Amino acid sequence: MLLADMTHSSDSPPTPQRHCRHIVLVGFAGVEPLDLIGPLSVFARAETLVPGSYSIRIAAPEGGIVVAQWGVSLAEVVPLDEIEGPIDTILLAGAVEDAIRVAATHHALVQWVVDQRDQTRRIGSICTGAFILGAAGLLDGRRATTHWAAAAELQRYFPAASVEPDAIYVIDGPLCTSAGVTAGIDLALALVEDDLGHAVATQIARDLVLFLRRPGGQRQFSATLATQTGYSDRFAELLVWMADNPAADLGVSTLAARSAMSERSFARRFARDVGQTPARHVLALRLEHACRLLETTSWPLDRIADRSGFRTADTFHRTFRQEIGLTPGSYRERHGARETHP
Repeated sequence: MLLADMTHSSDSPPTPQRHCRHIVLVGFAGVEPLDLIGPLSVFARAETLVPGSYSIRIAAPEGGIVVAQWGVSLAEVVPLDEIEGPIDTILLAGAVEDAIRVAATHHALVQWVVDQRDQTRRIGSICTGAFILGAAGLLDGRRATTHWAAAAELQRYFPAASVEPDAIYVIDGPLCTSAGVTAGIDLALALVEDDLGHAVATQIARDLVLFLRRPGGQRQFSATLATQTGYSDRFAELLVWMADNPAADLGVSTLAARSAMSERSFARRFARDVGQTPARHVLALRLEHACRLLETTSWPLDRIADRSGFRTADTFHRTFRQEIGLTPGSYRERHGARETHP
């Protein structure tokens, strides 16, 4: 039994015996190792808490020794054509661009996924593994996500999919996809919660020191961090203050005064150094803040509008729908934390 020697706290939740679900984590040459090991750790811990719930195997097209990214080697990997018996869940790992391009055009791998689609309860991906799902035709007509940096490419290659670039993970019927690398752990926790219940998933999250549902989406890594790769020292302190105070007066005159510059010079240098006009950057920060509140609170929309700098609920609703493509209510339904009960 994987991780059988690990102890867990005495308050581990009592759960009934369940039928064994066969989990196959699929890698290939150049795979990101954490895309495999992260979900494996979650399912393996679930197996220690509820014995007989899961059997987990790592597989690859040729099996044997698989050289992953960063020079890590995975030994005794099962060849795909030796996987026997019904499979409950398949998760395809991701990799950097060159490796995932090879994997998504590997005929045997893609055909194996196609052959499994009608006899497997769930098929999903971690990070850029979504490109393999797309090559197999599984994304057509489905909602999906991937690493934020690859989301536009995924949508371009597979226009019949509905790619959600901000989601940590998306579960759409039998298809489940996650964002980059560590988001595979979030997805695995969600699948365990669906299989074995909230108490088991919560215990795993506590034991592995994880969020059961991570607050915020990929958007939390976008507006602020995207600017941090290129701005000059002149705006470093200002940008941090703006992110911390989205409801403040963030007009050009105020920002220019804080920077000890004329309005004209400030606007020109800000656009050059940050890559956005002050108005566009302020809007991105406010939308980011509003999304985080929609995901993590049950506050009414007028309160979220005020705390995010939109002043009125009408302005917030209109701007949010125009920029995000969803109403605030629809966004909350899709991305907000589900209510749980003890």
